[in-house]
Amino acid sequence: MADERRNNRSGQSGRPAQGGKGRPAAKKAAPSGRKPASRDGKPSYRDRDDKPGAKKAAPGRGPKPYASRGRDADGVDRRGQSGWKQRSEREPEAERTADQKAYDGPDLPEFITGKELDRGVAAQLKGLPEKLAARVGRHLAAAQHFLEVDNAEIAYQHALAAKSRAQRLAIVREAVGEAAYYAGHFDVALAELRAAKRMNGATAYLPMMADCHRALGHPEQALKLAQSPSVKNFAASQKAEMTIIEAEARADMGQIDAALRTLELAPLMSKSREGWVVRLRYVYADILEKAGKTEDALTWFHRTLAIDAEEATDAGERASALESKRA
Repeated sequence: MADERRNNRSGQSGRPAQGGKGRPAAKKAAPSGRKPASRDGKPSYRDRDDKPGAKKAAPGRGPKPYASRGRDADGVDRRGQSGWKQRSEREPEAERTADQKAYDGPDLPEFITGKELDRGVAAQLKGLPEKLAARVGRHLAAAQHFLEVDNAEIAYQHALAAKSRAQRLAIVREAVGEAAYYAGHFDVALAELRAAKRMNGATAYLPMMADCHRALGHPEQALKLAQSPSVKNFAASQKAEMTIIEAEARADMGQIDAALRTLELAPLMSKSREGWVVRLRYVYADILEKAGKTEDALTWFHRTLAIDAEEATDAGERASALESKRA
């Protein structure tokens, strides 16, 4: 899921800009003091007095039989008398804490049922109680939906809501990390993707983690991840993403020539029109311009534009700007 989303973002930079063209944009444990509900949403069975073998409350103890109906212990209706307040007149409930709001999450759209999830994702929720799994699944599906419509912040809030209920599931931590990444919360994204990697050993998160390091101002850490042995086993698209991040990290460190050499070892002339080829060419053109090689940069912006059918980059605008300078 993370890899496909990353493949759809713009190639202008290894890190997604918030609101940029073509760039896209899980719950904590229940807050302390909050009593977990039973599976059917009613009070826990162990707290009921009518469970098999339970002793009846002694006379004079337990709830007042008329208290909830506006009457006192003698059965006298006190409503309308001095000091009585209707429910609507009583003090408003205290505002929910940040943790409680995160647990609640945003409202779930009615059209999100949870059935939208990939079978592999749904399978990882089967270890949860049925109703809990359904709720977590809907928040994960909502996070996925809002990422697809470029509303990464709302996607992030839904992922946090899932984490509050199922933080020990790797797929939930991955969802939080991915949504945080596209919402620009790079510190959170890095922490959550690290947690997911510890849980399931997956290496698919490495490009995103490396890009988080770049965004946080640690290009040397991005280079370390780019040189991980597992990168050799990546698919072509993943290798391209890591190559882009490595080149941009070197450029961040002022190693422009090394950045160009890194990209020149990649399949820049691939006949594929997939997004990863578009991004490779775009970043190569961008760094050529930084190196002062204007004519070469113009050539590669045009080569990018030739296969960028979805206009995921601003290669056309960059080329026009260089041509106007040349004129």
